Amino acid sequence: MSVNDALETSPGWLSEEGLEQVRGQVPMVYVEAVPVRVDHLGRIDRVGLLLRAQADGSVSRAVVSGRVLYNEPLRDALWRHLSKDLGPDSSPQLPAGVAPFTVAEYFPEPRESGFHDPRQHAVALGYLVPCDGDCAPPENVLDLAWLTPAEAMSPSISQEMSSGHGRLVRRALAFAGQLP
Repeated sequence: MSVNDALETSPGWLSEEGLEQVRGQVPMVYVEAVPVRVDHLGRIDRVGLLLRAQADGSVSRAVVSGRVLYNEPLRDALWRHLSKDLGPDSSPQLPAGVAPFTVAEYFPEPRESGFHDPRQHAVALGYLVPCDGDCAPPENVLDLAWLTPAEAMSPSISQEMSSGHGRLVRRALAFAGQLP
């Protein structure tokens, strides 16, 4: 199977109208990956944060994130979104198991959980994923910055993250025992 076949999303993909209808009735399942570079001991050297234009016209930093398709295994969804957002040569090292380091629940109301998605109620499984290869994000990504854990948690970068992604990065670093 080629990378393009792996990124194909038509089977199990809803039309815009169908998606809006389902979003109004059922929580959506997402995978979120915090891409990292690690040293030879597995310690996090760098955290990869995407810079993207949002639907409301704002620009914010984010982690790799996307929906799980109907009948799609979690590992396949992780691979698809990492390959799409970081490029096919990013060489993500998926975890051996599918247990996430955290579960984040996104709500249309921002005060509900600290994770916010105005479109829907969503449940996101969070993964910490080392990437060894060359990352080349697609054109819709404005930038990919590899920051030290301290830089990623700095107030200036935290302010650039929306929807609770700063909280997700903090949880990832805490899970790895590397919260600055």
